[in-house]
Amino acid sequence: MKNINPTTTKAWKELEDHYKEIQVEHMKNMFNNDEERADKFTIKWEDFYLDYSKNRMNETTGKLLNKLAVECGLKEAMDAYFQGDAINQTEGRPVLHTALRASKTANVQVHGENVIPEVQEVKEKIRTFTDEVIEGKRKGFTGKKFTDIVNIGIGGSDLGPVMVADSLKFYQNHLNLHFISNVDGDHVHDTIQDLNPETTLFVIVSKTFTTMETISNATTVREWFLKKAPEKEVSKHFVAVSTNLNKVESFGIDPDNIFPMWDWVGGRFSLWSAVGLSVALGIGYNNFESLLEGARKMDDHFRNTDFEKNIPVQLALISIWYNNFFGAESEAVIPYSQYLDKFPSYLQQAIMESNGKSVDRNGEKVNYQTGTIIWGEPGTNSQHAFFQLIHQGTKLIPADFIGFKESLFGDQGHHDKLMANYFAQTEALLNGKREEVVEEELRSMRFSQEEIDRIKSFKVFEGNNPTNTLLVQKLTPESLGKLIAMYEHKIFVQGVIWNIFSYDQWGVELGKQLANKILSDFKSNNSEGHDSSTQNLLKFYMN
Repeated sequence: MKNINPTTTKAWKELEDHYKEIQVEHMKNMFNNDEERADKFTIKWEDFYLDYSKNRMNETTGKLLNKLAVECGLKEAMDAYFQGDAINQTEGRPVLHTALRASKTANVQVHGENVIPEVQEVKEKIRTFTDEVIEGKRKGFTGKKFTDIVNIGIGGSDLGPVMVADSLKFYQNHLNLHFISNVDGDHVHDTIQDLNPETTLFVIVSKTFTTMETISNATTVREWFLKKAPEKEVSKHFVAVSTNLNKVESFGIDPDNIFPMWDWVGGRFSLWSAVGLSVALGIGYNNFESLLEGARKMDDHFRNTDFEKNIPVQLALISIWYNNFFGAESEAVIPYSQYLDKFPSYLQQAIMESNGKSVDRNGEKVNYQTGTIIWGEPGTNSQHAFFQLIHQGTKLIPADFIGFKESLFGDQGHHDKLMANYFAQTEALLNGKREEVVEEELRSMRFSQEEIDRIKSFKVFEGNNPTNTLLVQKLTPESLGKLIAMYEHKIFVQGVIWNIFSYDQWGVELGKQLANKILSDFKSNNSEGHDSSTQNLLKFYMN
């Protein structure tokens, strides 16, 4: 990929000048001045309808942002991304989570070898295993069918699967899914206390099988299991997703129950692989395959669609517009579905771990802002929590609103109320409420002029708050796959334009190293060798 400081491009300089002209313009005026604005800033693709007209941009903005993408070599970077070039250069790896959902006939080369046959082989292994468990052919050590599945992992080995499992709970079969991630002992003990070891299957997900949190939790669970079962039965109740065959086998797991991972798939993008085994168990393999199919369709859209009508490209460019020119540091993601409760948390890791970088691809300190802070909560809960800040606070917070035309249980009354709020909030954030409208409302409520003058300023909404509105037909495994892949590609586009490596995460290493040192300090009751603050804290903890 090209190493281009985006601030040196012609498009960036033109965007800086353009920003000075447009920064104070109200979006209401943009709509008033262009009757076709809503149509111009809308993308319809399959069951997705993206309206991004409620943004502080015009056609000139769009053209300049697309020009920036061209000047930064986005198309060439996309080709390198999909064809398996080692774009994760600090680790010397390709970035090919897209290969996990590619068609059987695809040809994706890694070190001169097509990896698709191997991917298909693992998928068949997942299909066979999940079918056996779901149908009751594979049983526990006492001959009972499995009733509960426990996924033990952390980071990408937890956040992706738990988010998908939660999002697709409507499609869940009879198996109960549980997830253990935090090394907090209360978490693991709370999860296992009501489980039956005779009917529980554990899926340990760790590429190296050395991750401290995961192995600590897996060891605790194993000890709990062995209180009721002989050691030889571990092989029937524990499976692993890992590359470290020796450590997995020494744990007691049958080699046939080890599902491989690949170093060309980053953890936070790995749910499409055997890392999603728990998901496949919980919703059935066909639904898991539909999830992958949705992602593949988004891959094709992203790879083959012109920038102007390319959903991930446009979302990324809009985000850069606010981050780098308006100085907006955060973005809210507001799904109007309780099933997507964990989706913002998943995106926090995917986006912030990927693009939270301050060094460019040349190894030099960047002189511009990169990653955005991602946060959110489902509507309408979020409206009663933090929307006050978005509506009347001092910060500019662009927001993505995600909604579905159809509800899953078919309660149209509830769904109409939900979606009325979904549409109303973006309209309110756009238009606000003028002072004269507030005065008229208070007057109709028989407030005196003195009371009106005292209170009116508190009820004024300036509006002009930007939103993207994504309306999807229905929450299905396929549409969820499209949605996740859409944000994955948004991350990629931003990383290309910011000239950073999105697929390493060295920033998490230092804390791990220090944690191991402090753990040894606990054993030796030694608090030396740290800063004075940490030393005092350690002394207080250990004494």
